[in-house]
Amino acid sequence: MTKNIIVLKFGGSSVSNNENLKIVANKIIDFKNNDKNIVVILSAQGKTTDKLIKEAYELTDDVNKRELDALVSCGEQMSAAKLSILLNSLGFSSVSLTGWQAGIYTNNTNQDALIENINTDRINKELDNGNIVIITGFQGINENLDITTFGRGGSDTTAVAIAAALKAKNCYIFSDVDGIYSSDPNKVDGTKKLTNISYEEMLQLSNEGAKVLHNRCVEIGEKYKIPIITKSTFNDNYGTVISDEKIEKNEIKSIIKKEISRISIIGNGIIRNTDAMLKVINFTKENKLEMLDFDVSESKISITFRDFVNDKMLKKLHDEIFADK
Repeated sequence: MTKNIIVLKFGGSSVSNNENLKIVANKIIDFKNNDKNIVVILSAQGKTTDKLIKEAYELTDDVNKRELDALVSCGEQMSAAKLSILLNSLGFSSVSLTGWQAGIYTNNTNQDALIENINTDRINKELDNGNIVIITGFQGINENLDITTFGRGGSDTTAVAIAAALKAKNCYIFSDVDGIYSSDPNKVDGTKKLTNISYEEMLQLSNEGAKVLHNRCVEIGEKYKIPIITKSTFNDNYGTVISDEKIEKNEIKSIIKKEISRISIIGNGIIRNTDAMLKVINFTKENKLEMLDFDVSESKISITFRDFVNDKMLKKLHDEIFADK
């Protein structure tokens, strides 16, 4: 079995044009120069998937799901082939593989398939030959040899599943965001980037609507104990490590707003954090907010309010919760 493997996944914004592909190529070369065996997972470029879906539904309102999977899978194949062409031109031997060439086998569900098995023989063969292996994200093949896709964000799932199958050291998820924050930095000023977060906390964030990681990839990471590192393609800042860390203290990690009237506060052991609960209750009273539901679990407090909660109110609660940190 090939050793010292690193899996790198790059999202759609990271490969959206040729200039960004060059940035991605240089990132990969940096890892390769550190004597690593590199497997790369790619999303489709930019809005390619949206464009392909739109064009399909311009033809008919009743799009055949098998054919739609065959169509949208082309976006990742284009990204992978382009990156391989670029790396080879720069003197770094690489090969692009589709999901089926990489041995990713799924169930028979189109648009939201589940990975059942990964045969890593072809990947290991290419690594042993000194190639950087570039694999299309978001897709596999079923028992009928039909292409299947994993749903939005599915390239994250491909990356972590491949990392687990290869027993990779780490799985890096590169995007235009350089980590996980205490709230959405696009909506709340003064948020703090987290250096570490547990699988359970990240899963709660993903389930509550955070778009940083596909929730299925977090589940796979936790099951196979694969550290997931989120970083930016466009800078060298430190990222956030999602791992099996267990925190005994009651520590809040992040606050997220879902839809228009639900706010969730995420953190290991939050069910025992009476101070946080009191802050939330007092905040609700002081701002004359009416709660419809207040739900507490081991790692999450979720509050559904009667009325619309805007981003200004989210920031206000964020500042209150993190005032002492």
